[in-house]
Amino acid sequence: MTGGTTAGGGATDPAGPHPEARTGPHPEARTGPHPEARTGPHPVPETGAHPVAETGPHPVAPERPRRRGVPTIYDVAQAAGVAPSTVSRTFSRPGRVNSETAARIRQVAAELGYRTNPMARALSTTHTSLLALVVPDITNPVFFEIINGVQDEAAEAGYTVVLVDSRESDRQEREALERALPIVEGIVLGTSRMSDASIRMIAKQRPMVAINRAVREIPSVVPDNSRGVRRALEHLGELGHDPVTYLAGPEASWADGMRWRGLREASLELAVHVRRLGPLAPTVAGGVAGAKAWLQSPTTGVIGYNDLVAIGFLRYVTSRGVRVPEDVSVVGYDNIFAADLVTPPLTTVATPRRALGAAAVRNLLAQIKGAHPRGGPPVIVPVKLVERQSTGPAPVRVPGAAASSSGLPAR
Repeated sequence: MTGGTTAGGGATDPAGPHPEARTGPHPEARTGPHPEARTGPHPVPETGAHPVAETGPHPVAPERPRRRGVPTIYDVAQAAGVAPSTVSRTFSRPGRVNSETAARIRQVAAELGYRTNPMARALSTTHTSLLALVVPDITNPVFFEIINGVQDEAAEAGYTVVLVDSRESDRQEREALERALPIVEGIVLGTSRMSDASIRMIAKQRPMVAINRAVREIPSVVPDNSRGVRRALEHLGELGHDPVTYLAGPEASWADGMRWRGLREASLELAVHVRRLGPLAPTVAGGVAGAKAWLQSPTTGVIGYNDLVAIGFLRYVTSRGVRVPEDVSVVGYDNIFAADLVTPPLTTVATPRRALGAAAVRNLLAQIKGAHPRGGPPVIVPVKLVERQSTGPAPVRVPGAAASSSGLPAR
């Protein structure tokens, strides 16, 4: 039962059977017209300079048992008869402690159930063996191989990877990195959506390597975007497609900017006209949105920002009666595993994504070990065109015909 509070501010005594509360030389402490202030069945406790705690025949209340918690370094030191610093050195720098003393400390620690905190020790030395990998969308298959490449290379060097999904948001990416900075030794940015200024600011605090993004003064590893889109346009041009539509990626995507620039340059050299629709989300839904816009003014050749966009486009137009590749040829980018599973299988530009991740980690670990960050031109990884059944010869224009059987302008 919990005691109440007297009118004069004293708490009631839950244990003593005696009615008097002594507060000094006077036998009874009164705070009003009544000699004793009670708020329940228990009397007022003693609050004077000389309290008398009475609980029956024994004047002293029994001592409560102490709550036992997780043993600390101080508990081990007290039990082993050594200083806490000696215990600390035993686990962090065993070579600096006498072998017999260290053995005794470890035995005591085992008996008490003491365990070291590797993260706390790591934070005090800034060596955590943790790397951060940031990707804009963990559900996008293009990042699966990048993640595997980063993890495999990091694990081989004794590091663990902390994965951050920024959900295509530069704000979430920046905030997540600010929280991760205290515990990681380095950062791999996978297709970052942050501004160049934000990236450089974070790079001043931890070693960093960017994948699929070139930022001045920041080491980076990128696929050969210009070569990739040129091969795609060459392929469609050789099949007779002109003009060709490019279904663009996100507005904040560096890779999208590089691919569009590469297409415009290749267009001049190959004499194949290109147009741009977008920006679009780098997803199947983004491809569907692009397909709806394309149907307003169709072309016989289409290049998607990535495979997901190309697959979304392909699925939507075929549901509307457009034949692939008889009416329109479609090329993707990245060669994700799903590119070979759609109908028809998707022609695409293959990027060595696992190699991108592994190369980024090798560069990052070199920086962590003291190498000067190489902030010059990015490391460029070669790409190749994988031809499948989503591309074919452009339909032949029939003189005088108004439209093809699919409803698209005949060629």
